[in-house]
Amino acid sequence: MESYKYLLDIALILISTKILGLLTRRIQLPQVVGALIAGLLLGPACFGVLQETDFIKNIAEIGVIVLMFAAGLETDVQELKKTGLASFIIALLGVIVPLVGGYFVATIYNPITDQQTMLQNIFVGVVLTATSVSITVETLKELGKLSTKTGNAILGAALIDDVLGIIALTVISSFAGSDVSLWVILLKILGFFIFCGVVAFLFIKFVNPWINKYKKDLRRFVILAFAFCLLMSFAAEYFFGVSDITGAFVAGLILSNNKKTSYMLNRFDTVSYVLLSPVFFASVGLKVTFSNMSATVVVLTVLLLVVAVLSKMIGCGLGAKICKYTNLQSVKIGIGMISRGEVALIVATKGMSMGLMKDEFFAPLVLVVVATTIVTPILLKLAYKYQASREADVPMASSLVDKVEERNDLEKITQNAANMHEEMKEIHK
Repeated sequence: MESYKYLLDIALILISTKILGLLTRRIQLPQVVGALIAGLLLGPACFGVLQETDFIKNIAEIGVIVLMFAAGLETDVQELKKTGLASFIIALLGVIVPLVGGYFVATIYNPITDQQTMLQNIFVGVVLTATSVSITVETLKELGKLSTKTGNAILGAALIDDVLGIIALTVISSFAGSDVSLWVILLKILGFFIFCGVVAFLFIKFVNPWINKYKKDLRRFVILAFAFCLLMSFAAEYFFGVSDITGAFVAGLILSNNKKTSYMLNRFDTVSYVLLSPVFFASVGLKVTFSNMSATVVVLTVLLLVVAVLSKMIGCGLGAKICKYTNLQSVKIGIGMISRGEVALIVATKGMSMGLMKDEFFAPLVLVVVATTIVTPILLKLAYKYQASREADVPMASSLVDKVEERNDLEKITQNAANMHEEMKEIHK
């Protein structure tokens, strides 16, 4: 009986994450928050119904790799080039300020005694650099402000923010548990980027033309793409000492510029939605325990939340101001970049497994992710309400906005096609 318990565990995770995901969506929050809450309720933090078994850990690990691979697939390199200097400056300051802020808060609670404690403190800052704009995009769409100068700046900066965050993770993870010299580590990181460049060149030169011309059974591309993702993840970890999720992200980035990308992304989204994402985000909740949530840790959580909010507002807002945005536009851009989400949770989880994250920091950071997701739309709506009587937000066409809306339209078309198919079957009965 015990050997089959994993089936019950997975069923409980899928049912609870879906129910709570739907509930959180009704109050205009991402379903990720629902999945996290499901893990918290089922795990040691609340009812203790589930424990994080080896099976759940393995499924969650594959889920992380697929999520980062999909993030790479969604990152259009050509769009990255078009985002411009303004988006880069906003993103750069939006990474540097949270990194420094998170480091100093962590240092208060984890005084530096050796290289390991310093890396642990830096890693807290790395977690706070990640931005998730999905909730911002939904709020801007609701307000009819996505196709504006401010909306474009947020989308462009978020795109670059992800890449900068992955680079920061690559560097810091290379130092984890390593006794080799600094120069060897730096050479390995350089070697990894050279390796990725060579693989990307070979794909663009030889593989992409073949993929673009091929029009038969497209399902085999999904299998080959997943195999490539796993190989890149393995190579990153085994040969270069870089996190496997960095390899997965780069694999997605390499495959993001061909005519089959949308097809592959839709297939991976299905697998991720059905099993991998719910299990991963629930597993994050299962890791959280409140037994050691002393008054000191509660204060740490509040401090991290304050830093998480203010560092993005100051960093991104200052970057926007440098790029000649108005004071109000700069504030809105800063608010739009506050929300943390999937990437922050992935990085935090990876940090725990690599010994870069102290157990005491994990629960506060998970709570910060949930809190910033709730706070962002509230602050954004207040900012736009205040703006309505002060200045107009300039409408602005953008291919970045077009891609977001095209993705949503494609999902609606797919669902409508499935419904029509069922209706046709009923008619022919």
